[in-house]
Amino acid sequence: MTSSSQLKLGAFMRPVSIHTGAWRYPGAFADANFNFAHLKRFAQTLERARFDAFFMADHLAVLNMPMAALQRSHTVSSFEPFTLLSALSQHTTHLGLVATASTTFDEPFHIARRFASLDHLSEGRAGWNIVTTSNPDAAKNFGRDDHMDHDERYARAREFYDVVTGLWDSWADDAFIRDAESGRFFDPARLHTLDHKGKYLSVKGPLHIARPVQGWPVIVQAGASEPGRQLAAETAEVIFAAHGTLAEGRSFYADVKGRLAALGRERDHLKILPAAFVVVGDTVEEARAIRARLDSLVHYESAIASLSISLGVDASTFDPDAPLPPVPETNASKSSQQRVIALAEREGFTVRQLAQRLGGYGGLAFVGTAQTIADEMQEWLETEGSDGFNIMFPWLPGGLDAFVEKVVPELQRRGIFRRDYEGTTLRENLGLPRPANRFFPPSA
Repeated sequence: MTSSSQLKLGAFMRPVSIHTGAWRYPGAFADANFNFAHLKRFAQTLERARFDAFFMADHLAVLNMPMAALQRSHTVSSFEPFTLLSALSQHTTHLGLVATASTTFDEPFHIARRFASLDHLSEGRAGWNIVTTSNPDAAKNFGRDDHMDHDERYARAREFYDVVTGLWDSWADDAFIRDAESGRFFDPARLHTLDHKGKYLSVKGPLHIARPVQGWPVIVQAGASEPGRQLAAETAEVIFAAHGTLAEGRSFYADVKGRLAALGRERDHLKILPAAFVVVGDTVEEARAIRARLDSLVHYESAIASLSISLGVDASTFDPDAPLPPVPETNASKSSQQRVIALAEREGFTVRQLAQRLGGYGGLAFVGTAQTIADEMQEWLETEGSDGFNIMFPWLPGGLDAFVEKVVPELQRRGIFRRDYEGTTLRENLGLPRPANRFFPPSA
């Protein structure tokens, strides 16, 4: 069986569970987001299960919600991603290490240098999740009063990508000759100075670190807006998508993959991994009871605040027992807003019911036994709804352990998930090519 007919699995690990009630669940490690011993254990468990990657989302501000809700959140404290992933790189050997880094509130030289360093430290396992940052409070942590316009953020991100990847190509792979006899450490003819001057960015270069082991760290994106889809088709190698149904997943898959041919890209060189919240039980009824208990641990203050974030507007003024009213367009995440509105319409939820779902987790969920979950994942794979999933665990460590001990063996038994890694780098395991250096093409 080829790699393209097998699932790719990432693990969404910041927060260690997206569910607001996760830290309160019996047996959960309440401090898991900021406890290195726990995180090391989780990473090693994922590697034993042959997961592709440990994904650390990042926030540049505490969640923009009222204190009544924020005080109940387990996401207020977490490690800076590069620090944590660099440490985890020394306790794992195959697991990919993917971090979020913002194109709006950071500089290309910083991003290029950090990811190149992580790729070398991990011997080729780094991935960059490109985000434009939708949290308006983040702007205030970087000396700005207003958030950059949505479409402008994406235009800047496109130029940012060109600069970062150009910096990664500063050195030819054979630039460092280290000739002790002649005293020449590197060949100047194999060094390129970028000297970029664009609409948003001006960066001279070169990057003062050797080209990454993978050529470039794997490029990861999220977002489903039109600008986001086009940016992903042009630049991404993995998409962390968010869909509520298989029909939505198939539509997105066909749209984005359908754009690749016009861009000169192979369909299999872009992997689409929707987020999937997975609750495993020995019976379907047990799994549903676990989720119901989790959801019962979400306070209404958290629920309505989560709804407000997803909609990009203050939902606390809405009538809780009425349907969702018309919602104005947001400058935050447009795709998030559209998903929530579609969920409310599809389920006929009141504002209260919608908030309760969002306060737990409102996206795609597989709740059942190892067999029923594998059935659903296999259907997504075989009907081109996805190339795999970015798994969200209901609580840690129990939810992770249940998936690894029960679901992974079932996927392996069906031949749709690996029993061993294909290589040592993240690119090899995902079946992605190593990019050619744009400034130093291989010799004929």
